[in-house]
Amino acid sequence: MGDAPVDDDIDTVLAAGRGLAYGDGVFETMRAVGGVIPWWSAHRERLRRGAARLGIAMPSDAALDAALRDLLHAHSDAVIKLVLTRGSGGRGYAPPRDVPPVWLVSASPLPPAPRSGGLVLRWCDLRLAAQPALAGIKHCNRLEQVLARVEWSDDGIDEGLMRDADGDVVCATAANVFVLRDGRWWTPPIDRCGVAGVCRAWALPALDATEHRLTPDDVLSAQAVVLCNAARGILPVARLGDHAWSPHPAVGEALRRLADAHPAFPVIDRGSPWA
Repeated sequence: MGDAPVDDDIDTVLAAGRGLAYGDGVFETMRAVGGVIPWWSAHRERLRRGAARLGIAMPSDAALDAALRDLLHAHSDAVIKLVLTRGSGGRGYAPPRDVPPVWLVSASPLPPAPRSGGLVLRWCDLRLAAQPALAGIKHCNRLEQVLARVEWSDDGIDEGLMRDADGDVVCATAANVFVLRDGRWWTPPIDRCGVAGVCRAWALPALDATEHRLTPDDVLSAQAVVLCNAARGILPVARLGDHAWSPHPAVGEALRRLADAHPAFPVIDRGSPWA
């Protein structure tokens, strides 16, 4: 497989692979618009960092570019997923030597539009375990997020906020979190657990944000709260449990800056409460 997207025999390859057996790999979830992935260079760099952390060889840039170009020709506006695993290695945790990595790309429909009035969140009961060796990278073992997400089935809840073992707020199940406090945006550091998202990386300098440990009280007493990820952009939060937030001008400004940076997230409509 190595430097080629997986087409035929995908079930056989994955069944024998360490990605399926152990989650031994990394992946990227990217937003395509107009046949391009605007943040592709940032995604590729994060993929490279994650692969290096796990000791997995990277496909060549030329092979990745060619595979994505072919996929984007058929799926110009979609969510693109790129999975890179260590490959096949038989039974046992010890990584095999000199086995080429396996990688594949796929396209999915765009996610539904968020609620116009803002997201409704809940607290997740599951706590994220601290593992600095894996913190930040988007590795293929996401069981914590899976268990957190199955905590609710209410269609009225859009997302859940996750805390670490110390009770500090880290992220949502599928997004990073920013809070506005004293007129400044804060986001939790991703040094013990969690994923350092590509949209988060853009937002840190673009919003002049600061990394800061966040307690639940820090979130509830914030002037505004947003979630963000590369597939859906910046998502304003309207309610967390019994606590509600009114639209804040700083959220509208954040949305406008994102629209200037990424064509998949257009300028908000004048009738929006966040305008």
